[in-house]
Amino acid sequence: MTTTPTAVPASAGQELRPSRLPTDPTLRRAALLTAVNSLGNGLYFPLGVLYFTRIVGLDATSVGLGMTGAGLVGVAAGVPAGRAADRWGARQVGAWLWAGTGVATAAYVLVQSYIGFLVAVVCATGLQMASRGVQGAIYADVLPAATRVEARAYLRMVTNVFMGVGGLFGAIALQLDTRGAYMTVIVVNALSFAGPALLLPRLPLAPHALERTAHAPDAPAADRWRAVRDLPFLTVTVLNAILVAQYTLSEVGLPLWIVERTEAPRWTAALLMILNCVLVALLQVRVARRASQVPSAVRAMGFSGLLLAAACAVYALSAGLSPVWAVLALGVGAVVQVFAEVLSAAGGWTLGYELADSRAHGVYQGVFGAGMSAGMMAGPALVTVTAIQHGSAGWVVLGVLFAAAGLAVAPAVRWAQRNGEWRGDKS
Repeated sequence: MTTTPTAVPASAGQELRPSRLPTDPTLRRAALLTAVNSLGNGLYFPLGVLYFTRIVGLDATSVGLGMTGAGLVGVAAGVPAGRAADRWGARQVGAWLWAGTGVATAAYVLVQSYIGFLVAVVCATGLQMASRGVQGAIYADVLPAATRVEARAYLRMVTNVFMGVGGLFGAIALQLDTRGAYMTVIVVNALSFAGPALLLPRLPLAPHALERTAHAPDAPAADRWRAVRDLPFLTVTVLNAILVAQYTLSEVGLPLWIVERTEAPRWTAALLMILNCVLVALLQVRVARRASQVPSAVRAMGFSGLLLAAACAVYALSAGLSPVWAVLALGVGAVVQVFAEVLSAAGGWTLGYELADSRAHGVYQGVFGAGMSAGMMAGPALVTVTAIQHGSAGWVVLGVLFAAAGLAVAPAVRWAQRNGEWRGDKS
């Protein structure tokens, strides 16, 4: 049996501000792990596809199909990974997943054929996506319940900042455009997983997790798979996944829209990405404080859907405008979308924790994380078949979908709460 570290209590009322380090030692350690990993990911993301096409010499379409297949494997792996976290401990399983991701990522430097690429990318992407739900379970175990959502907002801010810093250095590697530069970035990214993995098991459990472990170490086997049969929770998961698809607007939808449908200069896409990162870093913690309870989280999700609909309408208006006015319209839409993004993120974290059965957080967070992964995977196709193919009418359809999903969260949560009362869970 693994020795459990002494819990480090944290003040439920402590404030987290973007300009200050948190006072909770556990959150500081989690922030360090997040910063290191985000720096590596930011380095790699701008040049990952180019490495396999320009340096290894693979066909771009084949690379895209391979990455899509790897993503599907990752979505499917989320629930079993969560079940493993319940069985052997979220910190231990998370450490193994991160370490495995680091090893698989390092194997990219050895790829010389398409088969080798498929093996490496399926392992790396599958393990990394499986770890998302496990990370949710880790946060449920090591962060005080009263400040858990606010702490996750702080970690998201750290992620954005260090992804941006990593992206700057990644741009230098892109400019060098040499095999050595690409391989150096890959190795650094691999270390950003493998190094922090050694520290994950050392994160101390919060008091509520220690109490649960001491008094109820093993729930009945049937309870461990409850999340995959919990229809109200699955409904909330699907609605959250639809709202999560908004992330692909900045990454895929807007660049294509700007180039194909507007008179705005191409650099507008990069400007909107930078604007998004900066505003999320400034707003996420503040917004999370106001969406840390179920009623406020439900309102946040509803407002998020409506704001996304408004953003889609503004994006649609940018077509046919002069370059200057198109840039202004796209900028307004991007700002509205940022508010929707931080609201849905905070609301989703709260609901993902508060509606879960605390006796099986691993599999519940695995299901919720798999839903988010599925939403991000489906996003590019969704925005392409709506806005990119059908123009303004497509943006209207997309906006209605977002608004409907956000407003449907309220009845779905009421259903989930009634189900929680019936099962007697006090999470």
